[in-house]
Amino acid sequence: MCIGIPMQIVESRGETAICAYRGQHSQIDMMLVGEQAAGTWLLVFLDTAREVLSAERAAQINDALEAMRLAMAGQTDFDHLFADLVDREPELPEFLRT
Repeated sequence: MCIGIPMQIVESRGETAICAYRGQHSQIDMMLVGEQAAGTWLLVFLDTAREVLSAERAAQINDALEAMRLAMAGQTDFDHLFADLVDREPELPEFLRT
């Protein structure tokens, strides 16, 4: 299973970029998304950028990854990381609605 990690570009280098996630830096292949400016958020799989993200979407993914880390550590207090889902009915995505 491959999990996408939201990473922020620190330095653009054309076909690659130096990106940061939780204080660690990696060289990321940019061929699928093209050159992007420093500060841009990306969804990265196996050191390859697959999607350009908004800052809000990157924050949601980071919160979900943190909740997963807490659950794997046996903790159960992570509802605050899903503030967009608390106290509302689940909804199907638009493309699945009839």
